[in-house]
Amino acid sequence: MNFRTKINEFVAQRRAVRELNRLSDHELADIGISRSQIRSAVYGR
Repeated sequence: MNFRTKINEFVAQRRAVRELNRLSDHELADIGISRSQIRSAVYGR
């Protein structure tokens, strides 16, 4: 994986975290995650 690909992946992951944080708790529950699980869901940890 080259440097540009890593940067693009990092930017996409940060965008996903930001967008998920904008959802309400009810919307998060609809997709099966809680607010405390957002980072794990995005980063796979």
